[in-house]
Amino acid sequence: MTTMTRPGRSRYADLIVLGVELAVLAAAVGIGALLNHRGVRLYADAAPLYATWKPHLGFGTPVALLVGALFVWRGTRWGTDMRWTRLLVVGYLTSVLWTLSLALVDGWSAGLTERLTVQAEYLHEVPRVADVGPMLSGFADRILDFQPHSWSTHTAAHPPGALLFFVGLDRIGLGGGAAAGLACVLLGATVSVSVPVTLRALGAEDAARAVWPFLVLFPGAVWVGVSADGIFAAVVAGGLALLAVGGRPGAVLGGLLLGFALYLSYGFVLVGLLALAVVLLRARDRLAVLLVAATAGAAVVAAFTVAGFWWLDGYHLVTLRYYQGWAADRPYGYWVWANLAALLLSAGPVVGPALRRAVAAVSVRRPPAPLGTAVRQRIADAGPAVWLPVAAAVAVLAADLSGLSKAEVERIWLPFAVWLLVATAHLPRRHQRWWLAGQAATALAVNHLLWTVS
Repeated sequence: MTTMTRPGRSRYADLIVLGVELAVLAAAVGIGALLNHRGVRLYADAAPLYATWKPHLGFGTPVALLVGALFVWRGTRWGTDMRWTRLLVVGYLTSVLWTLSLALVDGWSAGLTERLTVQAEYLHEVPRVADVGPMLSGFADRILDFQPHSWSTHTAAHPPGALLFFVGLDRIGLGGGAAAGLACVLLGATVSVSVPVTLRALGAEDAARAVWPFLVLFPGAVWVGVSADGIFAAVVAGGLALLAVGGRPGAVLGGLLLGFALYLSYGFVLVGLLALAVVLLRARDRLAVLLVAATAGAAVVAAFTVAGFWWLDGYHLVTLRYYQGWAADRPYGYWVWANLAALLLSAGPVVGPALRRAVAAVSVRRPPAPLGTAVRQRIADAGPAVWLPVAAAVAVLAADLSGLSKAEVERIWLPFAVWLLVATAHLPRRHQRWWLAGQAATALAVNHLLWTVS
């Protein structure tokens, strides 16, 4: 699936966009270092990433290098030739291995088992939850900081669904950092299945196969292993896949998952753009799927409300808590554009050229036609490989401009970054290996030069 323009012109346009990306990244790194040197409170030693400079190797290094090299060499061909079921299984297992090996570059303890046990994380609060009912009904009362029983940073910054997930793991005997870290990896890797399934269900199997290797070698795997945002990305992608598959069971389960996503992050109201795009791209039963999914999602909202947590109260209080911390000092004028540089390192350098090609696919010249007919034809022809990444890009820009995502977006925007990669379906097959190499190199460089913080 490629854009119908002159190959030479498209190639040069891709290089120009790549050059702009590199310039933005260099500016974000350089200006970030200068601001840190001058004592400006960025609270990010390796801005635009929330990380510190620390070149290092680990026992995950050779595995990560091997997986990256193998998929750069064969990934595109496997995506084209492999039987569908095997493709999904191989993609998932490789994604798990890629994510786990990147985490283990930092070591078993520091890279995996201790990531979610620090004071700011959810696991810090799990032992303090004696009963789920009182936790939910009193959750909002503990969001604001500087109180005797204030929630830790990540717990306070999210609705109670995130904490509830880790409490649930603990209740079934999977407590502790190792189980939580592995859950992030194993669930986060499912996006390599959910996204292709979504595309295929929407009638774009060729696009699904083209995108598949880019999802497996996702640079954002650096943060999937290990942060709760990897789980969030899995929930969102799974919900969208179920909507795309459709039927009453798919619509119900998809609505339930996406409804629960609202209680993982307040920012997931923006997932509504992706959900609406998926429903509208369906060939049939759009209205029925939308109504069933919306009803299921509303049931989740009702359940949390009856349990004592009102989402709007939580959102209001979390905006106050946000400015009780580092966000009050972090300069909007830097982060509003440096966030996009951080996204480039999470989604990978392919995202700009791929989005350019996706947008160009809508503006390809066609024979003259009445305006209304021409618009409808372009929308229909573009398909999911255009509208899903465009919807994700709009969601990211809205989150960025809101000022409620100053820094740390390399992990916070993981649920949107995987859908931006759908635009890679428009890359010419002969160029895919080079772009895959760039994606793998980005992840390896970040993980080995920096000590990332979840």
